[in-house]
Amino acid sequence: MGWGISPGKPMLSVTKPFDGQPATVGNGTMVALAADNPEQVQALHAKALALGGTNEGAPGPRGHGFYGAYFRDLDGNKLAVFCMINS
Repeated sequence: MGWGISPGKPMLSVTKPFDGQPATVGNGTMVALAADNPEQVQALHAKALALGGTNEGAPGPRGHGFYGAYFRDLDGNKLAVFCMINS
């Protein structure tokens, strides 16, 4: 379930972890950062990996106009970067 004011704006979601494992620090919690376009999504994801982060999902369309990428920081926290595109 998610709450927000519009696509591409900050929102709060409460869901079960995608991998089906118990919710823990870094699993079942995620911060999502809004980007202006797919190029920014790609650049931030690449920078995160270059700085030692781990890939949790390469940049790409995820359906319904959502374009995103996922990574973990050096502490294991899961982050996403996304933008809304015309599908």
